[in-house]
Order: sequence, then C-alpha cells, then structure tokens
Amino acid sequence: MDLIQASAPLSLYLHLPWCVSKCPYCDFNSHKAGENSPFDRYINALKADIASEARRVSDRAIASVFIGGGTPSLFSPAQIKSILDQCRAHFSIISNCEITMEVNPGGVEYGDFAGYLEAGVNRLSIGAQSFDSVMLQVLGRIHGPAEIRTAFSSAIKAGFDNINIDLMFALPGQQVDQAAADISYAVELSPEHISYYQLTLEQNTVFYKCPPKGIPNDDIAWAMQNQGHRLLKSAGYEQYEISAYAQPGRRCFHNSNYWQFGDYLAAGAGAHGKVRTTNGKIIRYRKPSNPQEYIEHVENGCLVDNSSDVADKDLIFEFMLNALRMLDGFSIGMFHERTGLDSTLIEAKLRIAAEDGLLEKVDDDRWRPTNNGLRFLNDLQARFLP
Repeated sequence: MDLIQASAPLSLYLHLPWCVSKCPYCDFNSHKAGENSPFDRYINALKADIASEARRVSDRAIASVFIGGGTPSLFSPAQIKSILDQCRAHFSIISNCEITMEVNPGGVEYGDFAGYLEAGVNRLSIGAQSFDSVMLQVLGRIHGPAEIRTAFSSAIKAGFDNINIDLMFALPGQQVDQAAADISYAVELSPEHISYYQLTLEQNTVFYKCPPKGIPNDDIAWAMQNQGHRLLKSAGYEQYEISAYAQPGRRCFHNSNYWQFGDYLAAGAGAHGKVRTTNGKIIRYRKPSNPQEYIEHVENGCLVDNSSDVADKDLIFEFMLNALRMLDGFSIGMFHERTGLDSTLIEAKLRIAAEDGLLEKVDDDRWRPTNNGLRFLNDLQARFLP
C-alpha cells in the first residue's frame, strides 16, 4: 500500500449503502434495506477498512469526515459512534474536524439527533430535494414537506448548528415559480448551507432508462438557476461553487477539498479515494460496490483495493473538472502543488478559454470562470481533456 504525501488537506469518506427505497434519479451506490440487511457485519467490515486506510498515513491529520450513503441515518447513534470511535483510534483528527452525516427527512429514517451529536457528528446534510409534495412524489421520495421541517427542527433542538439542505431544480413538470417557492421555504429555516443543483439523468438510473415527461429545457433550467442565485444571495447566502451556497464562514470544508483537488481516503462499499503518494504519483482507488461482496472481501482479509495511477495526461482534466466548479477558480500555485505538473502545460488552453469569454484572469496567479463559463461549464471543462 502506497503511503501518501503530506501536502494537500486530507479528508475521509465513509459509505453506508442502504436506503429505505431507491430513488429513480439516484446513481449513487445505494441498495434497498431489508429485514436481513447485514448492518452489524457491515460495521465490523467498515471498521477493519478504516484501520487499513489509516496505514496509508503516518502523522497526517484528518481535517474532515463525511458519512454518506445510502441513508446513514438508518444506522443508530450507537452504531455511528462506534464507527467514529474507530476513526479516532486509528487517525489523528484535528480538534475542529468537520464531521458530516447525511440524513433523509422521513420520520422512520433517523434516530435521536442528540445521540448523533454526542457520537461526534457536528454537521448534518438533509436530503430535502423539494418542499413541493407533488415534486417529491415524482422524485420517488418517501417524505413530505412536513417531515423536512420536523427533521430540521429536531436537529436544531438537539443542538446542531451546522446544517445543509439539499434542493434540486429542473424537476419533471416544475415551473419557475415552484423552484422559487422551494428556495423560499428553505431560506425560512435558515440553514447554514444550501446545496442547489440541477436534476440530471445519470446512467444506471430509472430516469435515464425511462425519462420522465416535462423536464424543463436548458433555458428554463438556467432561469431557475439564476433565480435561485438571486434569491439566495438576497437572503445572505454566498455562492462559492456551482451548486453550493453558504452563510458567512459556513462553507463545507469536505466538499471544498474535493473541488480543490485535495486528498481523501475512503472506506465502505463502493467508496472512492484519491491520494498523492510520497513518490509523487496520484492514485485513485475504489472498494467493491456490492455490500455483501465488500463484507466478504474484508472478512477474507482482502484489504488491497482496486487502485490505479492517474496518468499525467489525465491529471489536467481531472483537476479542472473539479476546480472550475469553484467561483473563485484556482491558483497556478495550487495547480502545481496538487498535480505536480508545470503550468506551461495549461497556459495555451487558459488563454484561448479567456479569449472565448469562458475564463478570466484575476491576478498573476489566479483564474476563475466567467458567468458564461459557469453556464457552459461542461464545455469549459472539456477543453482540458487530453
């Protein structure tokens, strides 16, 4: 196992792969939970995986932990505590480490919020998606608007003071005024962070195979996005990434580390990691996706993951795929630090993108996307393909 180099911030992602039901738009590695879902065996396997991941580092500290899924709130506070205790036993974790857990608002899906807080979780991400009951049904969600508010108020009452709400727009049959209403309802709750992202039809989803009727066209989707930006800005939320808005000082560190091409370890079924090793290589790795296969993989002592080096020719695109999502863009110094590549390799493409109005140079060291660059982000990113 390659040891990782101490340079970029280091995060840890933990995957809990079960949900009450699978949403038709979801392409994450999630599986419908049943009466015989092997939660206890999975937690034991995850703990062994965490211990193995710790061997990649020596004295390098974890700056953020993200417990995603699936629906992590299907697991009890005691189970979440045992997972985080394992992290504390094997990693050096900074004192103000951001520890996020995803929560779905359905009343049957979350345990005692105070218990999660006591376990060490200090940030929640609530998968609301919409406050419109019709839209929620279209999306296959099992909760309604009232459950979102109940979950949020329960989290506040328990003591959480760092909460994200996930919202989607450009939903099947959605009108511009309905998208605005979703923003208004979210802002009324005053969460510290709001993620506002467009529905996309990803491969290996029900929606991709059988596209729903009434998906707004690109112009309407762009109008919804611009409208959302205006409403959130007027409510005091700063947009710092294409789909992320935060109150002052409440940006999500974990996701920012992804977008800034930092290092992240991964444990759990289907979890993906990316690290730069002491010999300068950047490797990506992933764990078996099927939970049963993952459990057996770990129980049999097969902790070597499926890893591969990222070729230099692919590094530029991978860096830009992430960094260009940030409204502040990136510095040339960060590009060199995070990829190990010389900036001369990207100078011509940066200049041409600027001439086409997609990028702008902020100062001698920093570039950022223009408004047109953000609107046509996929096209901008594709310019850096090998």
